Amino acid sequence: MSYEAKLQQLGIELPAPPKPVATYIPAVQAGELLFLSGVIPLRDGKLAVEGKLGKDLTIEQGYEAARIALLNALAVIHQELGTLDRVRRIVRLVGHVASAAGFVQQPAVINGASDLLVRVFEEAGRHARVAVGAAELPLNAPVELELIVHISG
Repeated sequence: MSYEAKLQQLGIELPAPPKPVATYIPAVQAGELLFLSGVIPLRDGKLAVEGKLGKDLTIEQGYEAARIALLNALAVIHQELGTLDRVRRIVRLVGHVASAAGFVQQPAVINGASDLLVRVFEEAGRHARVAVGAAELPLNAPVELELIVHISG
């Protein structure tokens, strides 16, 4: 089954890819690797969820924010490649979590992105990962994701 068909089967519709909020491009291809810039949980140009984990948001809300950010990342991949079916493997996911002092559940938050990657890409969605806390993220976003994707030519 193609990844595009898998999205349909899961009832997932990709949003429009988010526009950069500063001086950068959404992705850069180098050979068979696609490097995505940081992606936050935007919907229609505005944050869908904002604040810090452990202060303003629960783990469940952070998980959903990571899922929304990942959908935006998939939209960027689709825009860059024309189809998700050129994805061979998700190589690495880096998740930054805006964290209040003492919050140490960053991996549980970033699972919102990781779980969705595995649902869509199955074994090809299993990836190396970093989940770290951050004092502040752009626009008061609770999460920011970076991806490295192995693609077919």
